[in-house]
Amino acid sequence: MIEVNDIHKSFGDAHVLKGVSTVFENGKTNLIIGQSGSGKTVFLKCLLGLFYPEEGDIIYDGNSYASLSDKEKRNLRQEMGMVFQGSALFDSMTVAGNVMFPLEMFTKQSVSEMTDRVNAVLKRVNLIDAHHKFPSEISGGMQKRVAIARAIVMNPKYLFCDEPNSGLDPKTAILIDNLIKEITEEYDITTVINTHDMNSVMQIGEKILFLKDGLKEWEGTKNEIFKTDNQAVTDFVYSSDLFKKVRQMYIEERN
Repeated sequence: MIEVNDIHKSFGDAHVLKGVSTVFENGKTNLIIGQSGSGKTVFLKCLLGLFYPEEGDIIYDGNSYASLSDKEKRNLRQEMGMVFQGSALFDSMTVAGNVMFPLEMFTKQSVSEMTDRVNAVLKRVNLIDAHHKFPSEISGGMQKRVAIARAIVMNPKYLFCDEPNSGLDPKTAILIDNLIKEITEEYDITTVINTHDMNSVMQIGEKILFLKDGLKEWEGTKNEIFKTDNQAVTDFVYSSDLFKKVRQMYIEERN
């Protein structure tokens, strides 16, 4: 679980986060949504420990980040898995090499132990026969699965995803969403996802945090988002005709 308590983050005169508080539970898919410039990326980087809030605190399973020693912060970062927007795979490494990279960097496991772990996570993301291929030889959806495998190879407590469906066709995006949700539940991970994809919100949004101008404008579940009267949320969510129709159908069913 991650508890965020009244965090503020500024860059010069730009006050980007203005006292955001929330809780992300483990075993659930927690989604952050909002327009460009709302503070989503800065917020995610604060959770990753890449940015330090000037005020407030972030607590990871009862441990305040602000009170951790440098060594404890390094250990905490090794408990975090990250799926980047563009997958961020090493072009010169094979699929297996990309997934093994964190193990080589941060553990003292034998080659045999690392190989077994790599095989296990690649099997989990349904990439049994891709070990020796290079990123350029596989599809965008397969690259995302490699990125997910690399993110979970260290058995993280926390999984962060930045626009995991970026650049994917709708069918593949649904597969990636379902895979992230399944892994979150199986490993009881605290998963936090930055997304613009409203299909993801409706598909796997167990907890949704909506940021606007650096503030927490709204939070709730994918079902509650249909009921809200918050104008900023409805303007964002129902900006497309598709979701306007979905909401109207929901209202009619309720009546």
